[in-house]
Amino acid sequence: MRRLLSLLLLCATAVLGGCGYNDFQRLDEESRSAWAEVLNQYQRRADLIPNIVATVQGEANFERGTLEAVINARAKATSIQATPELLNDPAALQKFQAAQGELGSALSRLMVVVEQYPNLKANQGFSDLRVQLEGTENRIAVARNRYIQAVQAYNVLARSFPSNLTAMVFGYQPKANFTVTNEAQISQPPKVDFGTQKP
Repeated sequence: MRRLLSLLLLCATAVLGGCGYNDFQRLDEESRSAWAEVLNQYQRRADLIPNIVATVQGEANFERGTLEAVINARAKATSIQATPELLNDPAALQKFQAAQGELGSALSRLMVVVEQYPNLKANQGFSDLRVQLEGTENRIAVARNRYIQAVQAYNVLARSFPSNLTAMVFGYQPKANFTVTNEAQISQPPKVDFGTQKP
């Protein structure tokens, strides 16, 4: 009886080891870790915004609508709870992405408008904040790319045979990934009109 139990335990270990169960655990942790880094970089960006807004507000006659758009986009982006469950809810992840995208767009518009204010461009404090923001945007891109790769590895395992059987038995669903909201829009080259620029 003891030999039979040992044999069954050995067989179960071999089957579980070859079915991808441990790979699911490892890849799930990798995707969660990559997601945490994405959130870390988004938080870094959100923390920079109050300093940027305060510096820009000091410039006389600065476009109020542009600042309000940044402030509102930051409020919207930080109001969404970025919990681990967000990764398993494609609709919630898309909503989170949209809010972060709006914030990125508002910041881009702000930086374009700043070009029209020589005093602000010459302000060393603003220049330092701008460099930090650009570095943070680069870090966000790198963190998102790592997350996309981690989710891709997890999803390939969840959909491949025979590990897809393990996924069905243990309830491992493919994870949602970052998507482009409007593919048609980004496929168009940006329009640049130098005629409206101030000297």
